[in-house]
Amino acid sequence: MDTEKLTIDSLRTAMAEEHYIAEDDIVIPLYLSLRLKKPLLITGAAGVGKTEIAKVLASIFDMDLIRLQCYEGLDENKALYEWNYQKQLLNIQSRQGEDVNIFSEEYLLSRPLLKALRTEKQCVLLIDEIDKTDAEFEAFLFEVLSDFQVSVPELGTVKAKQIPIVILTSNGERELSDGLKRRSVFLNIDYPSIEKEVAIVKTKVPELGNELTLQLARGVAWLRRELDLKKDPSIAETLDWARCLIDFNADRFTEKLIDDTMNVLIKDEEDFAEFRDNGGARQMLRAIMKSDAADGDND
Repeated sequence: MDTEKLTIDSLRTAMAEEHYIAEDDIVIPLYLSLRLKKPLLITGAAGVGKTEIAKVLASIFDMDLIRLQCYEGLDENKALYEWNYQKQLLNIQSRQGEDVNIFSEEYLLSRPLLKALRTEKQCVLLIDEIDKTDAEFEAFLFEVLSDFQVSVPELGTVKAKQIPIVILTSNGERELSDGLKRRSVFLNIDYPSIEKEVAIVKTKVPELGNELTLQLARGVAWLRRELDLKKDPSIAETLDWARCLIDFNADRFTEKLIDDTMNVLIKDEEDFAEFRDNGGARQMLRAIMKSDAADGDND
C-alpha cells in the first residue's frame, strides 16, 4: 500500500486484513499521524495492542520494523550509535606511526535511531515503552522527532534519507513531557468492550467457537470491572486463555475449569487472593452465563 494514497477506509481494511480489529478511535489518529508525518504516541495498559500497531504498519506498507526497546538508564549511545572501540584499538596498534582516522564510518556502529535515519527505504521506527526512560532522554529525542536528524559530533548532522513512520508507546509509568506530546499525535487505547474483545478472539482464535468466545469475553470483562486487581488481564492474556480452553477441549465453563486456568489471566499473588476472597470462580461463572440481553449494560 502507498502511504500517499492512504484513506481512512483503506487503512481500516488493511489493518483488518492483518487481523488487527480497529475502529475509528484507533484508525483516525493513526491515519492523521501518517498524513501529517508526525510520530504517533500510544498510551494504555500493557497488552492492549500498542506495540502490535507498529508491527501491523510494517506489514501493511512492506517496511522494515526497527525497534528501540526502552529501559531505565537508556542513554544516547545505546539508542543512537557507538564507536567500535575494539576495532579502533586494533587498527591503531597495527598502524603505529601512521595518521589513522578512527572516527569514520568504518568504525561506526548504528543503533536503532541512527539506523532508522540512514536506511535507504522508509521504515517503521518503534520506540517502545518510552515512559521507562528519563526526562533527559526524552529531550534528546526532540531533535529526532522534530527534524528527523541527529548530530554526531565526529561526523556532523545526519539527516533522514526517508522520514520513518514513528510509533512511541507508553504504559503510563511516569508522565511524559509536554515537548514530546507536542511533537506527536496522541492515541490512548483502553481495554475493549465485550463486543470488540469477541471480535478480536474470533479473528485470532477462530476455532474456539462463538458461544465459548462470548462467554470468555464476559469473564475477562468481569475480572477487570469487579475486582481491584494490581494488573488487569490484557488482550494478549485473553487470547492465551482462549487457546488454553482449546487445549483443555472445553465445551462449557465450570468453576473447576475457571480455577484450573486462572493463572493464565492472573499473574500476581495478591490478585489471586483478591479473586479467591471474592468467590472468584463462582462469581465469574455467573457473569459468563448471564443472558445476552445483559451485555449491553456492562460493555
